[in-house]
Amino acid sequence: FVDIADFLLVYIEEAHPSDGWVSSDAAYSIPKHQCLQDRLRAAQLMREGAPDCPLAVDTMDNASSAAYGAYFERLYIIQEEKVMYQGGRGPEGYKISELRTWLDHYKTRLQSPSTVVIQV
Repeated sequence: FVDIADFLLVYIEEAHPSDGWVSSDAAYSIPKHQCLQDRLRAAQLMREGAPDCPLAVDTMDNASSAAYGAYFERLYIIQEEKVMYQGGRGPEGYKISELRTWLDHYKTRLQSPSTVVIQV
């Protein structure tokens, strides 16, 4: 959907730090971030998974996570500063198929000629 949308990954606090609540299927061993440099280093792993996608990193006070209720992953579509789609909280509510459906419908609307009615 790069022809109709810009994408941004936002790396927030680590959901399962290696020195905290560890997940049995964690692909990486990332300790809890003690400073912004820790978070920036961990975010580079995310960049490897999507090298062409812009990446932002949340502040240490987790302002983005709090503002968007990410805890620990969430999908959004924002258009003209308005939330058009808000996925459920992850991991259970993280449904990429819902996002794809929304984008499919949006793309169809963009490609459909609009009808203008003029009353005289």
